[in-house]
Amino acid sequence: MTDAHDPDHEPTEPLAPLAPLDVPSSPTPRPQWAPPAPGAAPLEDAAPEPTTPLPGLAPSLLPPPPAPAAAPDLTVRMPASAAERGGARLAGWVIPVVAAIALVVGLGGGLLGALAYDRLSDDSPSGPGYSGDGLAGVDLQQDPPLAAPGSVAAVAQAVLPSTVQIIAEYGGEAAGATGSGWVMDGDGHIVTNNHVVAEAAKDNGPIVVVDHDRNRYDAEVVGRSPIYDLAILYVKRHDGLKPATMGSAAQLQVGEPVVAIGSPLSLPDTVTSGIVSYLHRPVTTGSSAEDSSWIDAIQTDAAINPGNSGGPLVNQKGEVIGVNSAIATAGGGSVDSEAGNIGVGFAIPVEQVRVTADQILKTGEARYPVIGAKVKTGGVPTGEGAVLDEIVAGSPAEKAGLRRGDVITKVNGSRVADGTALIVAIRTYQPGQTIEFTITRGSEERKVKVTLDGEVG
Repeated sequence: MTDAHDPDHEPTEPLAPLAPLDVPSSPTPRPQWAPPAPGAAPLEDAAPEPTTPLPGLAPSLLPPPPAPAAAPDLTVRMPASAAERGGARLAGWVIPVVAAIALVVGLGGGLLGALAYDRLSDDSPSGPGYSGDGLAGVDLQQDPPLAAPGSVAAVAQAVLPSTVQIIAEYGGEAAGATGSGWVMDGDGHIVTNNHVVAEAAKDNGPIVVVDHDRNRYDAEVVGRSPIYDLAILYVKRHDGLKPATMGSAAQLQVGEPVVAIGSPLSLPDTVTSGIVSYLHRPVTTGSSAEDSSWIDAIQTDAAINPGNSGGPLVNQKGEVIGVNSAIATAGGGSVDSEAGNIGVGFAIPVEQVRVTADQILKTGEARYPVIGAKVKTGGVPTGEGAVLDEIVAGSPAEKAGLRRGDVITKVNGSRVADGTALIVAIRTYQPGQTIEFTITRGSEERKVKVTLDGEVG
């Protein structure tokens, strides 16, 4: 409790001193209670004693009290004899008869009320938006539509031991960049984003992995993919690292609960939760062609901030279903920069992580599919498809008969709205696969099959 002045309350005025009560030294004996005399007014009809305001208080806003009535007759009398009371006693049969009449009247009133309600219901609104039966014909389910999600606390307990903080050289500083990652297997391999370790990888700068127990490990880059914004690190002394369990992003549903874990703003072991906001969101990050990445992203509203990059996005079973990679900013960007969380984050699906990691572990490099054509990106989106701007000689696009100016509207039957969506859609496949484009050329629509080539990146 504080004595500080509270502007939300009026100050309390102290009461003026009260006059001392005049208490007689020999109190008069209080009369005993007795019923009023016959014919006298009952006590409950007597007017209450008026209340006199205490001195020093503001006058009441209520109307003035009524004038006091004559004092009630409190004369002590003997109780009336049984003979005197007999004239006022009710016969024994009266009470049951009155109760029976009350019951009949009550039932009749209820019946009349129901009839009146039915009569009023006939005057209820009519039209296509109304139903006289209300919800009588609707099967109302009492069970929740989805199974109860797992506890965020249980998910965090399962995945935190597999989540790591990554500190890497950047801008000439040994600890200039910080991000997140997770243990992929029992052989010391760590998954993170390429942009977390890209600068350190170029000049063999130091990279340190910090586990859940704050143990520090020197790490080296096994391989990385700027196109998919993924990198695989290796820790030689890895006996104390616990691998995470990988799930499936293909089984996700919009609205499903997810948990993001990482080291935002260099705060390790931070857990946030949210839902899947959208699936297959085409996202590109990076400021130049050299460091641009193209993601068929999982969009989530779980809080993701700078430093979360590379950390796991986890389903309610505690399985990794994506790698947190980018955030939208209030300025319209979608790269993990100094901007804070606004509830729109993007993660790389775990299926892409598996493909890219497998390629890196086998060959030391990652490959991505190409068709040998340039497509228009940027500008005002029209949603009408991706316009081919250039066809490379001898490329799969030229061999398939594609021409400059063709508009690709679908990839394997799935619609693409613009150039970014086309690039992201193509890169969900692998080199050597054959996919089908639906294109418009002038007023003509046709289908073209293209066998994808591959490049390192």
